Amino acid sequence: MQDSRVARVNSVQSVDRAVSILQVLARRGSVGVTEIAGELGMHKSTAFRLLATLEARGLVEQNAERGRYQLGYGVVQLAAGATKSAGLALLGLPICRELAETVGETVNVAVHDGRWVVSVDQVIGAAAVTTVNWVGQRSPMHATSAGKVFLAHMSPDQLDAAIAEDLERYTPHTVVDQDVLRHQLAIVRERGFASTSEEHEMGLAAIAAPVCSIDGGVVAAVTVSGPTFRVNEDTMPGLAKHVIAAAGEISQRNGHPKRG
Repeated sequence: MQDSRVARVNSVQSVDRAVSILQVLARRGSVGVTEIAGELGMHKSTAFRLLATLEARGLVEQNAERGRYQLGYGVVQLAAGATKSAGLALLGLPICRELAETVGETVNVAVHDGRWVVSVDQVIGAAAVTTVNWVGQRSPMHATSAGKVFLAHMSPDQLDAAIAEDLERYTPHTVVDQDVLRHQLAIVRERGFASTSEEHEMGLAAIAAPVCSIDGGVVAAVTVSGPTFRVNEDTMPGLAKHVIAAAGEISQRNGHPKRG
């Protein structure tokens, strides 16, 4: 029984890694085994074995420079079966529902529009004390957790432009000093999530993590928000783990390769 369970786990992991290899090839084109293994954090022999299997099924092929792989025609045939691409909101809905059920708080998926973030989907958790609908509402980037995710992953020029004007103060806790904000954004990049507490609205705290596209760009943010008596310094570390995991799963469904 134990051996069969281990075999199932290994099979699932192999499928997971094979999909990540396809995503790397889709983004980078022609890639060698060593590069693939390094990018995905797997052993070179594992990458070679999976590539051989994908090649046998026509999903990858070796190009003229032997030892380098690219997507095969089999991928084109598979893609022909997809009639349309789902939007991020539809793509992440089941994951957001599961996240809201797990943490009991309101979950949103947000995108950025100029100097603002806009919520495109929302799921209310069982423990939520409010039913405010944030979908379609515009919020400032510098005062929201989702906004700080986007700011943290901008190029230096983009960031300069985004915070060039005086930052509006919404509460006594809003960060309006650019140097302080830049320091916070460095921390966001380091730990993989952003958090705010009463920066946009008194009594409200939030945590956000980035959703990435196939090329690694941040295209959305998943947020968990709730009252500060439940979302605070004591609970944020545990909540952040769930938010990061959910954002990572949506990223993978959006084509971003998974490491490991």
